[in-house]
Amino acid sequence: MTNIDKRPRRRFVLMPILGALAVVAAGAVLYGTVAPAGKAASDCPADSAKLAARLAPLATGELAALQVASEPRRAEQFAFERDGGGKLTVADFKGRPILLNLWATWCAPCRAEMPTLDKLQAASGGAGFEVVAVNVDTARLEKRGAFLDSVGAKTLVRYADPSGDAFETLRKAGRALGLPVTLVIDKNGCEVAAVEGGAKWDSAEAQALVEALKGG
Repeated sequence: MTNIDKRPRRRFVLMPILGALAVVAAGAVLYGTVAPAGKAASDCPADSAKLAARLAPLATGELAALQVASEPRRAEQFAFERDGGGKLTVADFKGRPILLNLWATWCAPCRAEMPTLDKLQAASGGAGFEVVAVNVDTARLEKRGAFLDSVGAKTLVRYADPSGDAFETLRKAGRALGLPVTLVIDKNGCEVAAVEGGAKWDSAEAQALVEALKGG
């Protein structure tokens, strides 16, 4: 009787502790505080680390979910298509900072977030910065355009990866646990911050983030 009484108590105490540790570990891998297995040390220049330090105070208000990398790393590489033809990789944007966003038509938070990404591109996009929103649907691809039209997205370039490689690459690297996910990549091609889930990218906090990126 005594042993039976003790075993359940021990089990219920350990389970939440182990669960909490798993969440902490997942977050650490996603945002660079723990390197994924086999990942080489960062080769990002010192100014990427300095930029990340300047971004840390901006994780507030509408960008409270912004997770700044303690050690910036080279952005994961994958190919995607531009509407109308032509393939690109993340490396093709080196020299200017980007907000790399992965989204899907079936993702409810993506629908709420997309108009704010479009407004950020309208306000700040250009030669010195771009919102790179990549659709990752792998079926019923005709829905992509209708989705963007329905939310009033007019300024975003329509990028897509119907192969599914983009999300899978980020998932395996511990950089994407779900959709939407947004990676903040500086002009050196280094990931300096990330947001897992939706955010209000037309907010004053997001504008301050972009200005810091442009100045970095």
